[in-house]
Amino acid sequence: MAFWTWITRLGEAQLLLPLMLLAVLWLLLQRQPARTALGWLAATVLAAAITTVSKVAFIGYGWGLPALDFTGFSGHAMFAAAVWPPLLRLAAAAWWPARPGVGWLAGYALAVLVAVSRVQVGAHSWSEVLAGLALGAAASGVVLARGHWPRLALTRLAPLALGAVLALGVARAPASRTHDWVTRLALASSGRTEPFQRWAPQSGPATPKAGGAPARRAPASLQPR
Repeated sequence: MAFWTWITRLGEAQLLLPLMLLAVLWLLLQRQPARTALGWLAATVLAAAITTVSKVAFIGYGWGLPALDFTGFSGHAMFAAAVWPPLLRLAAAAWWPARPGVGWLAGYALAVLVAVSRVQVGAHSWSEVLAGLALGAAASGVVLARGHWPRLALTRLAPLALGAVLALGVARAPASRTHDWVTRLALASSGRTEPFQRWAPQSGPATPKAGGAPARRAPASLQPR
């Protein structure tokens, strides 16, 4: 379990977004079209927005797919698949400039490990991690396929520096708070005081809204704890 706990941190937005922004800045500073850097950023922002909306929809409104045990896209799986392949594509250029596929293949392999880790640590169902993985892979895949990736040699220490930063981040970074922020957003937008929880056998009448109007009640298994 310690292995999966370590792996799962490699999908945290607090670690990946700063690294991605540094890579985007580096790309923008090269004498290359900005389309690749800005396209990567835009695709990741769009994927993050879709993920957030799906989580808010369940946490705040109880909208999910009980048959698939789906309560929203896995953010860790999405960010891992959106960020790691392009990031390692750039880093691998220092050691294998003629084999760019080494980097992005390693990135997707790492994203799969992060997705599996979310199930192993009990954070998500398989449907949620597969959906997040597919969403993130679509975001990075479009950019990798259509972007112009510069053939500029990085220092051979770049991959080692990236590894050191990640090891320090995983070991020393505080616990991720993104789920807490999404929960607050969901409750603020829905006007609820308690978030909907993952399905469990419950039953009971709908709770009236203020003023006596009956509230829209989710299926019995969606009632909050």
